[in-house]
Amino acid sequence: MSKEERITMAHGTGGRMTQQIIEKVFGRRFSNPILDRMNDAALLSVGSGRLAFSIDGHVVNPLFFPGGDIGKIAIYGTVNDLAMMGARPLWLVVSFIIEEGLPVHTLHRIAESMAEAVEKAGVQMVGGDTKVVEKGKGDGVYVSVAGVGIVPEGRNIDAGNARPGDVLILSGPIGNHGITIMTLREGLEFDVEIASDTAPLNGIVEDLLEAAPHVHVMRDASRGGLATVLNELATASGIGIEMDEDAIPVEEPVERACALLGLDPLYVANEGTFVAIVPPEEGDAALEAMRAHPVGQKSVKIGEVVESHPGRVVLRTALGAQRIVGPLSGDLLPRIC
Repeated sequence: MSKEERITMAHGTGGRMTQQIIEKVFGRRFSNPILDRMNDAALLSVGSGRLAFSIDGHVVNPLFFPGGDIGKIAIYGTVNDLAMMGARPLWLVVSFIIEEGLPVHTLHRIAESMAEAVEKAGVQMVGGDTKVVEKGKGDGVYVSVAGVGIVPEGRNIDAGNARPGDVLILSGPIGNHGITIMTLREGLEFDVEIASDTAPLNGIVEDLLEAAPHVHVMRDASRGGLATVLNELATASGIGIEMDEDAIPVEEPVERACALLGLDPLYVANEGTFVAIVPPEEGDAALEAMRAHPVGQKSVKIGEVVESHPGRVVLRTALGAQRIVGPLSGDLLPRIC
């Protein structure tokens, strides 16, 4: 990236262009052993214990949608990032950037939704900040949430921990959140309502880690979708990933919407779906535990980690062929989380 280049919406989709900003603008200036791990949350040693610390900003449009709203995804986004490191989320702080002219009742709805989400996730909101910008400068409201959680002793979850032979378990169908937002924007209607998968993941993660304590990696498949997340993990761990096209769950309305809009569900964002990379000897126990939780009833094994083609993700198609699945490139679904 040259200093003369302009930021585009594609830089915010979580894919290849987002990584360029992270690496070339921020990463090289703030590089340190904690940041360089590029995990969903920073792991911090405090005395004899460890904390996980994360922050997430949300700019979704529209603010309210089937299955959630900007308030819920702001809470769950940070809770889930902490949970993906094996942490037990405890405390959150929030920042609101509010546009002049936003109806007060809209702010009430968002705050009420966030309060419900805080209770459901079992965390506390312990601080916050508000700012107001001129009309036309804020698109309603932007919400950022930072959070802290405790990492229990013995847990070692990191983007670089995947090993050949590990199995990939996906917690549920993909694409629901991104397609929910897109269908609202495009005014599309289907005979079955599509709803976001917005949900807190800390509960299912606790059940998973009790059944499979040696989980190597977890990552929620948010911006950039499942394909982009798996590419990040393949690069971080220096391994290859192979998955079966037939095994990846996509609900029929989402599949139809993707076909209509010319989208690949592998790249569509999720807000309550994650992938766990688990040692093969714990795969069955992990899958059973995830299916027993309400959030993970449709969990399924979708592939495995391999030694070949390190840094690449390969999809085994229904026709028996293989194709390389790269990270998201370009402007697929902007402003969805």
